[in-house]
Amino acid sequence: MWRLVPPKLGRLSRSLKLAALGSLLVLMVLHSPSLLASWQRNELTDRRFLQLNKCPACFGTSWCRRFLNGQVVFEAWGRLRLLDFLNVKNVYFAQYGEPREGGRRRVVLKRLGSQRELAQLDQSICKRATGRPRCDLLQAMPRTEFARLNGDVRLLTPEAVEGWSDLVHCPSQRLLDRLVRRYAETKDSGSFLLRNLKDSERMQLLLTLAFNPEPLVLQSFPSDEGWPFAKYLGACGRMVAVNYVGEELWSYFSAPWEKRVDLAWQLMEIAEQLTNNDFEFALYLLDVSFDNFAVGPRDGKVIIVDAENVLVADKRLIRQNKPENWDVWYESKFDDCDKEACLSFSKEILCARVTVDHNYYAVCQNLLSRHATWRGTSGGLLHDPPSEIAKDGRLEALLDECANPKKRYGRFQAAKELREYLAQLSNNVR
Repeated sequence: MWRLVPPKLGRLSRSLKLAALGSLLVLMVLHSPSLLASWQRNELTDRRFLQLNKCPACFGTSWCRRFLNGQVVFEAWGRLRLLDFLNVKNVYFAQYGEPREGGRRRVVLKRLGSQRELAQLDQSICKRATGRPRCDLLQAMPRTEFARLNGDVRLLTPEAVEGWSDLVHCPSQRLLDRLVRRYAETKDSGSFLLRNLKDSERMQLLLTLAFNPEPLVLQSFPSDEGWPFAKYLGACGRMVAVNYVGEELWSYFSAPWEKRVDLAWQLMEIAEQLTNNDFEFALYLLDVSFDNFAVGPRDGKVIIVDAENVLVADKRLIRQNKPENWDVWYESKFDDCDKEACLSFSKEILCARVTVDHNYYAVCQNLLSRHATWRGTSGGLLHDPPSEIAKDGRLEALLDECANPKKRYGRFQAAKELREYLAQLSNNVR
C-alpha cells in the first residue's frame, strides 16, 4: 500500500491562534501596500495560485474556465494571503456566478490537504521518478505508479489500487467501475472503461484516489441521488469546488431542544442509509466529529462535508466470497479514550462482514451521547433534555446502549429504537 501522507493535522490551540493573530496585525502594518494589492487582485484567475502548472499531478481541470474567467472570487478575508498560515486545512469560502444566471452563490474551495501535505506529495512524486526531492512534475508523473494504467488498459482493477486510501481499502470491481463511470474530470464520463480517459485524466484520477479521495466519494455517491454528501462542482489544478451547505453542526450545539432532536434523528438516518441501502455498498465513516457535518440554513438538512475518510465495502462481494465469519454480526468496541472524536475499528473486519454496527457506534459515541466530547464540551448534541424526557430515562438508556452496549448485539437494537424514538420526539415538538 502506498500511503502518501500522514493523518490529518491536529487543530491549533486557542492560545496559539491568539499569538498568531497578534503577529498577523504586525505583519499587516508592515506590508500594507502588498496587503492592498492582495485585497484587490482575484488570485483565483492565477494559474500558479491554482497550481494548474502542476497538472497532471492535480485534481482536475473541469472548472478552469470558470476560475480563469473570474467567475469565482474569494469572500472578504479569504483574499488576504497573510491569513493563509492560519488556514491549516486550506479551505476557503468564495462566491461563484454564471453570467447567464445572474446573482452569485456561495461555494467552498479545498486544496484537499495542508501546505505540508501537498509539499510531501510533490516530493514523493519526484523521488519516485527521479530520486531527487524536486523536479518537473509534468515530466515526472509518467514515471510513477500514477501512470501504470496509461495506454491501452481497459479497466481500473482492485489489484492496481487496493489499499491506496480508505475509499479503496478493499475495493470491488463494481465499486471501481462506478468511480470511473462517474468521474467528473473528463468530458467523456459515463463509461467504466479507462480507455475512454486521456492519460492525463487517468493520472489525475489515481492521484486523487491516493492523496485524498473525497472528490471521488462525492462524485460516486452524489447528493442529486439522495446521498448525504456535499455536491461536487469541479476542479482546477489543485483547487476543488464543492457546494456550500451551511454552518457546521457544532454551531447547533446550544440550539433549542427541538432543533437538536431533529438533527440527531437525521444523523441516525444517515448512519442507517450508509450502512443499509439498495446498492449494497456500506459506506463506513472513519472520522466522525461536529466539524464534518453541516446543516442547510433553509431546509435544515444535515450533510457530510468532509468525506476523506470513508471506507466502502461491497456487500455483494462479501456474500460472494464468504470470508471467515462473513455472516456473523460485528459489534464495534466502545473506546473511552481521553481524546476528542476518537473511534476504535478494524478496517479488515469492516471489509469482511455483511452486518456491521460501526456507523451507529460512531454517531452515538462521537455526536449524540454523554460520551461525546468536542472543543472542551461534553454531553453530546442531546445534552440537557427537558425534565420530562430526562425523568422518563428512555433517551439516556438508548444513547448509552448505542454508544457502549451492555447486551450482545445491543447496539443494533438500540440504534433501531433510537431512530424511532427521535422520530417520535421530532413529530411531537413540531
